[in-house]
Amino acid sequence: MNKPVLVTPCIGSNDVMKAMVSRRYGGPEVLALEEVAKPVPEAHELLVRNLASVVTAAMCTARAGRGLAARLYFGLRKPKWPILGTNFSGVVEVVGSSVTRFRVGDRVAGTNATNFGAFAEYVLVADDGAIVPKPANLSDGEAVAVFDGAITALPFLRDRARLQASQSILINGASGAVGTAAIQLAKHFGATVTAVCSTVNVELVKALGADAVIDYTAEDFTRDLDSYDVIFDTVATSSFFRSRRALKRGGTYLTTAPSLTILVQMLWTSRIGGKKAAIAFTGLAKPAEMTRNLAFLAELAESRTLVPIIGVTHPIKHTADAHRLVDTGHKTGSAVITIGAE
Repeated sequence: MNKPVLVTPCIGSNDVMKAMVSRRYGGPEVLALEEVAKPVPEAHELLVRNLASVVTAAMCTARAGRGLAARLYFGLRKPKWPILGTNFSGVVEVVGSSVTRFRVGDRVAGTNATNFGAFAEYVLVADDGAIVPKPANLSDGEAVAVFDGAITALPFLRDRARLQASQSILINGASGAVGTAAIQLAKHFGATVTAVCSTVNVELVKALGADAVIDYTAEDFTRDLDSYDVIFDTVATSSFFRSRRALKRGGTYLTTAPSLTILVQMLWTSRIGGKKAAIAFTGLAKPAEMTRNLAFLAELAESRTLVPIIGVTHPIKHTADAHRLVDTGHKTGSAVITIGAE
């Protein structure tokens, strides 16, 4: 196993930062801790001293260049964005002359869902980017974790499924970052929640509010005929074809995994049939919409309606270990990376 290396450019120490970089596709061993140029904000940008991030399945797919869709977006032959990472939390260090929303010293958290760069000591963010004041009751690690799965789960449940009180929802992959957030959000919306997870995570999902739990090692949820208004497959281990018999008439199957199949099913079921298939491209939401969602989630976090679930925490130099865990598909909650210190 290759160890991360530290590369030092020949520029002043105040002009560089540490970042976890991947300059080629591959396994976690392609990640290297390097010193790179610190970004310089333009008039409409702010520079955040970043203290935490998370490793997600999407970032592991990007690192590996896994699949044609990933290569088309992240680069056919090599990564377009050597520094990955979406979620960040820290302190505003520099503001551009046109910035109006934040001041130096503000505690902030947010996500760079398209420009990435959060696996680094400093993150450049547009003034109108997806960034909000950090929930005051959370640490930086907790802040990135509470936004991790929730920023995906919220549009699926509230906007795509239009989940309401008295409805029933089954959440497949309920112990992951998206799943643990989805349980809490579904309960906030008043739904009855059935959580699907492995034996080891049964008590966790119960504690988060699940009304019923299915241990997938012992039971197949797709055998529950006409049982759920919504099935939210956060880990894409099922399919609309397999899950539809468990849906009530008029019910909706949601998946986080984009594919040609789900797009065709979405179009087809929007026109015929009593059961729907759908997907939401949450990472492509406009910054203003994502900022509104972050603000909504921050309010829930400050009231303790939404709590962060952290499975592991690693310092940035051990980011590869977090990637290895996420690659297994058996991560509980969020895999947090700590960066720098107060």
